Amino acid sequence: MRCAYCNNKVCYEGTDCFEIRDDTLEVYKKEDSVRVMADVATSIESEGYMKWCRVCEVIEFIKRMGYKRIGIAFCIGMAKEAEALCTILEKEGFEVVSVCCKVGGIMKEELGFKKIRPERKEAICNSIAQAMLLNRACTDLNLIVGLCVGHDILFSQYSSAPTTTVVVKDRVLAHNPVGALYSGYYRRNVFGV
Repeated sequence: MRCAYCNNKVCYEGTDCFEIRDDTLEVYKKEDSVRVMADVATSIESEGYMKWCRVCEVIEFIKRMGYKRIGIAFCIGMAKEAEALCTILEKEGFEVVSVCCKVGGIMKEELGFKKIRPERKEAICNSIAQAMLLNRACTDLNLIVGLCVGHDILFSQYSSAPTTTVVVKDRVLAHNPVGALYSGYYRRNVFGV
């Protein structure tokens, strides 16, 4: 599979290059929860196309799915953004539960993890605890706000509720990782392509 290099993208018009159509169609038809979520996602894509920002799409998705309790797993470095998102969601009428990445207070030394600054105390980013706490809170949907690469993966792996990302952390590119793909300068000088 090398879809990224395909110049035709004939799948957009219904061609099944990998003979996967029937297998996936069966899942959509048999599993009501999958079909409902896919239908809601498709309606948001259609109605909000080039009109709604990511936060607006998330709010609309929550409403259409009938979710009530929303979990937010956030990086301590994005506490202000997490607070703003909590405020917006609560104003929309949702119950919001939020949990910081440093929850649990496990120090990096306890696990032999590398510190950013060796001379100071540093707790690990505990995305597993974030997921466990939101699982206990029985959230309907969890939102990731700026968790580090790897921590976001662990959070998603341990979360019982469906999860989506609202903010992707990129400290270098103002939390806009796609900037590295758009910038010819960055692509040439950092990646050599």
